Amino acid sequence: MENKEVVISIKNLTKDYGNKRGIFDISFDVYKGTVFGYCGTNGSGKTTTLRHIMGFIKPNSGSVTVKGLDAWKNADEIKKYVGYLPGEIAFPSVENGSEFLKIQAESLGVTDMSKAERIINALQLDPTANLRRMSKGMKQKTAIVAALMHSPEIIILDEPTTGLDPLMRDAFVNLIKEEKARGATIIMSNHMFDELEETCDYVGFIKDGHLIDVVDMNALRNLPYRDYEIKFKNIEDYQSLNVSKFEVLEKDDDEKRIVLRSDLKHINNLIAEIRKHEITSFSERKHTLEEFFVKDIKEGEE
Repeated sequence: MENKEVVISIKNLTKDYGNKRGIFDISFDVYKGTVFGYCGTNGSGKTTTLRHIMGFIKPNSGSVTVKGLDAWKNADEIKKYVGYLPGEIAFPSVENGSEFLKIQAESLGVTDMSKAERIINALQLDPTANLRRMSKGMKQKTAIVAALMHSPEIIILDEPTTGLDPLMRDAFVNLIKEEKARGATIIMSNHMFDELEETCDYVGFIKDGHLIDVVDMNALRNLPYRDYEIKFKNIEDYQSLNVSKFEVLEKDDDEKRIVLRSDLKHINNLIAEIRKHEITSFSERKHTLEEFFVKDIKEGEE
């Protein structure tokens, strides 16, 4: 990571609203061309952090820099590089989505609307609909178009798939992959673990205003071990399995079931050992981001 260019740097950031509300001593970096997911429960401090990056809030202490610029002091300059989707969308008093997007395009200096049209089609958005009568999902789609239409260097998204149905969530994930492929740097808060797993390079866990952990998704996808659940046909085979080279995670004598952890170098040994026994099922237990989140939160509480 030391060779990567830092685009967003947060150092010891604190904003204390009192009564243990706010964010406290948060530090992490977002690297050029990567997607950083920000995950936590409602009220954990995700939006407060993102609003600091946008320069909307002055911290009590600590710092936020974007492209080397102080986010608070140079907020206007930084906005030139950013596409932003707020958590709470408030549209101006215009008749429909098309008019809003036209105004946005003019303010951003966008003269070619082909990318906006492509995103509109991908999200199955009808921009001619009256903004005031749009559903939450339709408003969200309109705001996504506005955030991405000018191909910004930096994209900041606060709960971007709120209100979207599963099909549109898939379309959004594809959009994020496209933005990453062109080199955009992206930070987004999200509580949908599957979306984070599919798009992110790093994911930060935040709880009660404190950063609990930052997970390297590449490391999570390439763990040096695998976990397997094995169920046996009879008690003799269950009891005689040689587990000396493996870590036993779970055992259930009644179900004749065992869960083993094997280093990658010993997986062939495990397969060979299992073949000596009569089994009814053999399956790998995948490690998920949600599992890491729950584990980190529990450890933090303890």
